[in-house]
Amino acid sequence: MTDQTECTSGLCPDGATGVLVLADGTIWWGHGLGREGNTTGEVVFCTGMTGYQETLTDPSFAGQIITFTFPHIGNTGTNPDDHEAEHPFARGCILRAPVGIDSSWRTTTNLPEWMRRNSVVCVTGIDTRALTIRLRDHGTMAGVVAHAPNGIFNLDHLLHQARMHPSPDGLDLATRVSCQQPWEWPDTQSRDRPWHVIAIDFGIKHNILRCLATEGCRITIVPSHTTAREILDLAPDGVFLSNGPGDPAATGHSVIPEVKKILSTGLPVFGICLGHQILALALGAKTSRMMRGHRGSNQPVKCLATGRITITSQNHGFAIDPDSLPNNVVVTHTSLFDGSIEGIALQGRPVFSVQYHPESSPGPKDSRSLFRDFVGLMQQHRHSSAPRRYATAFP
Repeated sequence: MTDQTECTSGLCPDGATGVLVLADGTIWWGHGLGREGNTTGEVVFCTGMTGYQETLTDPSFAGQIITFTFPHIGNTGTNPDDHEAEHPFARGCILRAPVGIDSSWRTTTNLPEWMRRNSVVCVTGIDTRALTIRLRDHGTMAGVVAHAPNGIFNLDHLLHQARMHPSPDGLDLATRVSCQQPWEWPDTQSRDRPWHVIAIDFGIKHNILRCLATEGCRITIVPSHTTAREILDLAPDGVFLSNGPGDPAATGHSVIPEVKKILSTGLPVFGICLGHQILALALGAKTSRMMRGHRGSNQPVKCLATGRITITSQNHGFAIDPDSLPNNVVVTHTSLFDGSIEGIALQGRPVFSVQYHPESSPGPKDSRSLFRDFVGLMQQHRHSSAPRRYATAFP
C-alpha cells in the first residue's frame, strides 16, 4: 500500500494501519508495526543494505525517522550483541516491504517485537524509492509516522505536529544522549593497557569503543559537559571526540572552549562525525547544514595524500564549510559524492578527524586502521622530549 495523496481529513484506504505525514502536506499510507501511536522527527533516508539494528540504536540518529532504502529489512531479526547503544535513539522507521520471517542463528527477537518493546513506531508498505527521491530533491523534512490498528487517524493534527517540529538548526541533541557520569568500557580497566583514552561522549557508538579496546586502549567515557581540567586530571594519553546527533555549532557553544584548552596541551586528539565537526569549530572553521546529508554504509571517500578510495559508513546532516578553514588545517579526505570535507588534520600537531565512521557497524571495515594511527600518535607523543605539563594550558 503506497498511495501518496495531499494531506486532508477523511477516511484512510481500506486496510491501512499506518501513515507517514510530511510537513510539505503529503501523506503515505501503509501498515503499522512496533509501538502503537505516533512520533515526530526529521525524516531522512539511509542507503545501507545491512545493519538495521545498529542503525536504529546509533545515537547519531536521535530525533530522526529513518527511511531504509533497502527493501528487505528484518530478515536476520535482532539480538542483544548488535546494539550500538543501550536502546534505540531513532524516533521511528519507514520500510518498503512488510517484515518477513527472520532467519539467523543469532536471532533472539524478531524486528516487529523488538520495535514494540523499544517503543519504535514503524510504517511498512511505503514506496521508499519515491519517498527517497522526494527527500533527495527537496531535502530532509519533518514528518510524523503513526500506527493505529483501527485505521483511524486525525490527519489535520498529524500535519500540525509535523509542521511544528523544530528545525535541526540550532538543536543541541548531543547533551540529551550523552552519559551523565564518567564510566570505563568493560574489559579495558586493566592498568596494564598501555594507552589511556578519554572519550568525550556526544552519542558514542559501542563499536568505536570496541575498536579502541582492540588497539590496547583503556577507555574512560566522560559526559559532553566535562571540562578540560577534569579530563586532564585523568591523565590521558589521548582524547577522543565522539560521534553524535544535532547541530555541531549548538553543541559546540559550551564544548568548544574546553576542546581549545585540550588542543593547547599538545595531546593527541581524534574526532569522528560530530567530533570531527566540533574539532573544526574549535580550530576556527564553521559548519553548515546539508540539504540531504550522508547516511548509509556505501559512501565513497578519497584520501588526498594517497589517492586511495575507501567505502565508508556515514550519518550526518551537517558539514564543514571549506572556505572557513584556517591556513594551518589541512583537508585530508573528501567525498566522491559531493566533494564535501571528510577529513582534516592540524599541521604539525597530533590532531585529526574524519566525518565518516571507520568503526563501521554497519558498514565496511576499510578505514579501521585510523584507530591504529591514533595509537601511533599517542606513542610518538609519549616518547617525545617535550614534558607533559598540562596545567600550563590554564590561567
